[in-house]
Amino acid sequence: MLFKNPQNSYIEEASSSLSWLWVLLFGPFYWIVRGIWKHAVLSFLLALFTFGISHLIYPFFTYSILKAHYLKNGWIPLENPSESTPSSP
Repeated sequence: MLFKNPQNSYIEEASSSLSWLWVLLFGPFYWIVRGIWKHAVLSFLLALFTFGISHLIYPFFTYSILKAHYLKNGWIPLENPSESTPSSP
């Protein structure tokens, strides 16, 4: 899903098909790189308190976390061009 910043027209891809994998492999570091500090701290603390079990569950929520973050910050969702074009036979 693509999001457009209304202030400077910057377009950011919120989630690729492998975002869940990056969260699984790198955990809190992925959230730090994306600038989502609340989930970086939360995923780190949950991993500590649950002995790493939450680290295996957190990737399932990656897409919804990213989408909510961009919408909350006022970004405008755009339709992904690759999804809107019909596939050729």
